[in-house]
Amino acid sequence: MLTVLFGLTGAVVYGFADFLGGLASRRIRPVAVTAVAAAIGILPLLIGLAVLGGTPSWAGTLWGAVAGLSGAVGVLLLYAALAIGPMSVLSPLTAVFAAVVPVLVAVARGTVLSPLAVAAVVVAVVAVVLVAAVRDTSGARLTVRGVVAAAVAGCGFGGIVLAYDATPPGAGIHPLVVARVLQTVLLGAAALVVTVRAGRGARSGGAADPAASVGVAGSAVPPGRWWPPRLLLTVAACGVLDALANVCIQAGLHASDDPGTLPVVSVLNALYPIGTVVLAGVVLRERLTAPQWVGIALAFIASVGLALA
Repeated sequence: MLTVLFGLTGAVVYGFADFLGGLASRRIRPVAVTAVAAAIGILPLLIGLAVLGGTPSWAGTLWGAVAGLSGAVGVLLLYAALAIGPMSVLSPLTAVFAAVVPVLVAVARGTVLSPLAVAAVVVAVVAVVLVAAVRDTSGARLTVRGVVAAAVAGCGFGGIVLAYDATPPGAGIHPLVVARVLQTVLLGAAALVVTVRAGRGARSGGAADPAASVGVAGSAVPPGRWWPPRLLLTVAACGVLDALANVCIQAGLHASDDPGTLPVVSVLNALYPIGTVVLAGVVLRERLTAPQWVGIALAFIASVGLALA
């Protein structure tokens, strides 16, 4: 039960963080948002490490680094995919791969799922597709390059769960701190490259790199200007919630010695779009589509099934 509770909580908090990140990305480049949010997220993790403790080890550090690398690759490839293809297809595809990859790894290791658990996993994957599907009015065409980028991005997000699962139980939050520091460095470097390329393109009168401005029609906050306080608070909240979600996911993975814990947490973690669409409905008054409502209902059914399995 604790595994399901932590997994669902982590997914919802992830969704809230994604909503705030998406909101901020309407004004500044998404890669800059993720880099700053990752940096801010280090602070609550350090506080958690001081309060909860943890034993640093080479294994914990290694798997923390793997998680940070997987997360950074996932984020950057997701942006690349959404810059060249339809969000309505590629976003759900990413979520499905994030859910399925850890399940396949667990099965390959010899984990045997009960019939109820298998049914719940299938229902959860369908729920992910329905909830993550959004209207796409960009007219972007589906390409092999976009599909591959989205699939690998999903594998990267699934890799985070696999890496946290492999951390020693006594490591505490230490691997999460390592992951967040590495992710901050990698995303910060990517943000710097994007900014430099955009600046050169603007000076030469050329077209901007589409991956540099996905989701942003230009940048509402000119480069070199200080971010408004409300925008900075939004990004800060995104970073804190994202860090909290990681804590919940790792807690769920280590809440039980049952080998079925990994597939359960990975599937529940992939339900993060629920938090995003629900918060969008409350804050932005965006109406949920009928398929999204069905997806939320199926997610609830799947969660109950996984709790009972």
